[in-house]
Amino acid sequence: MTEQILVIKHGALGDIVQGFDAFESLRKSAPTAHITLLTGLAFADFMQRSGWFDEVVIDKRHSPLNLVASWHLRSFLRQRWDKVIDLQCSRRTKRYARFVRSGVRWFGTAQSASDPMPDFTGVNNRDRMMVAVEKAGARQMIARLDWLIPASFDGDMPQKYCMLIAGCSAAKPSKRWPPQGYADIARVALSNGITPVLIGTAADAEVNQEIRRAVPDVHDMTSRTSLFQLAALASKAVFVIGNDTGPVFLAARAGAPTWMLMGPETNPEMSAPVGPKAKWLRASPLASLDAAQVCQAIGLE
Repeated sequence: MTEQILVIKHGALGDIVQGFDAFESLRKSAPTAHITLLTGLAFADFMQRSGWFDEVVIDKRHSPLNLVASWHLRSFLRQRWDKVIDLQCSRRTKRYARFVRSGVRWFGTAQSASDPMPDFTGVNNRDRMMVAVEKAGARQMIARLDWLIPASFDGDMPQKYCMLIAGCSAAKPSKRWPPQGYADIARVALSNGITPVLIGTAADAEVNQEIRRAVPDVHDMTSRTSLFQLAALASKAVFVIGNDTGPVFLAARAGAPTWMLMGPETNPEMSAPVGPKAKWLRASPLASLDAAQVCQAIGLE
């Protein structure tokens, strides 16, 4: 019978991107298995198009008090899985382990896990997920990205540009480098013949507008890029600078020279982006990081 594997990974975007190598390793190592991904709505189409999964199921993460939703989730988890690989390892997904059938191998941190994970203190998120799929029988591989990055970006873009990603989670404003810093970078980039492109969602519109007011010649792409378009843009950028936020992880993985700006809340050993040209700068507090330091690191004068 076909091996049935369930992978649990809700997000956020940065964590999904850090899981690319684990997803590729699992798919290539179990080519005949039926691999199902349980994830959040925001990443369902993204992951379906990757080709790594035979099925993508959306977990709406309802309250346990929603009895109908809980019954449906329990029924799903009670299916005849051979392996469940919990790459989320949250309090919620540890509870999910209680619902699986006896004899199912559970790879994760739940107390009842048949295959518990080791101590991951100081281990990068990408490497944590690689360990999990290796324990499930996968061989280490580097993810192909032909599905992610199209041949070109279908839009009007400057010939030579950089990307500035000044937003981040609204719940963690201390992870935001001040917009004035990004404005200073934008001015230096323009003086070097590089057009700054502002990237973000509607939640980042305010900070991007502040940068645009300070430097009107920026190219504002706020709320105008899908994840695929973002990767395509990043792959052609002279450089990318941004906070500890998902699009920066995606840009780094797309191959762009990427600098993530970190404050004390981010541990680079565990949360630095992965990519062939990925780097980071850290300051405590983050606001104390000077634009001149960033320019020097990038090689802008």
